[in-house]
Amino acid sequence: MKRRSFVKGTTSALTGIGLSTISCIDKKTNNIQQPFEVYVTMDQEKVSFYSEIIKEAIKIVHIADTHLYMDDDRGIPFKNYSNRMAKAYNQTIHFKTREKTNPKKSFEQTLEFAKKVNADVITLVGDIFSFPSEFAIEWVRSKLKDIGIPYIYVAGNHDWHYEGMKGKIELLRDTWIEKRLTPLYQGNNPLMAAYNIKGIIFLAIDNSTYEINDEQLIFFSKYIESGLPIVLLVHIPLYAPGKKISFGCGNPFWGASTDLNFKLERRPKWPKNGHTKTTFKFYKKVFDSPNIIGIFAGHIHKNSIEIVKGKTQIVSDDNASGAYLDIDFLPMKAKYKIV
Repeated sequence: MKRRSFVKGTTSALTGIGLSTISCIDKKTNNIQQPFEVYVTMDQEKVSFYSEIIKEAIKIVHIADTHLYMDDDRGIPFKNYSNRMAKAYNQTIHFKTREKTNPKKSFEQTLEFAKKVNADVITLVGDIFSFPSEFAIEWVRSKLKDIGIPYIYVAGNHDWHYEGMKGKIELLRDTWIEKRLTPLYQGNNPLMAAYNIKGIIFLAIDNSTYEINDEQLIFFSKYIESGLPIVLLVHIPLYAPGKKISFGCGNPFWGASTDLNFKLERRPKWPKNGHTKTTFKFYKKVFDSPNIIGIFAGHIHKNSIEIVKGKTQIVSDDNASGAYLDIDFLPMKAKYKIV
């Protein structure tokens, strides 16, 4: 099946509507010049964005937290580090049918759905794997190749984490990205990459340590300053008042005193002083930027929608239970506009 062009560069019954006024695009430069509106609706897994900034329809299938536990003999030397997560999601309950399922079946069914709706792109925003199993990574790459739909991948905290392995968390992430996950990035920088889809810039930024580094902030700032319309893809949701600590990127309460799972996950405890200044600068820039259309994340295994300073963040339920987001970016037609 011929695919559209692509240029690199348990779900609750939830309905939300967001309206943000951000700055309209210059037709010649594609840069934002004056205010424009974005309307967002969400009904369970179905999400729709409408705006005059969107010139062509874009269909996205969004996947997070599949937690594939598949492994083979190559994983035997790492059993001590993978044992808990290898057992965590062997059987799940489907988010719609409530029947028994499993991550492998759920992932395959979601890819078939993406094929059925002729998606422009599949966004994989982390914890696709429960640990960096060579076999599971090869299996996913094979499935993505067979389906023939372009995809964007950004890592989650479990994708590169072998529980109990010694070392600084950033170094461990770099190590297992290089050793195992690299092919999924399709030649792009694993920690930050930009994809142009029909004039909308999708920025995949790795916040799987809960933090943002200086290089990522500079990268993000460059695209914000370009004035191009942007969709942000991250694994860990950005802080929203009233949400739990798992909305941990830019969360003022994130730190050693609120880290309850470090022993279970056998990893270093979150820093005593919380986030770095760079992470807080990133958070502020995201929600102060005029050209952010939306933010998509995973991590919490539950559908969620937040509107922070007029910017819409949508979080997906876990694909281990068969969940996904069916997202449409659509031009705002005159008949839909409120006069």
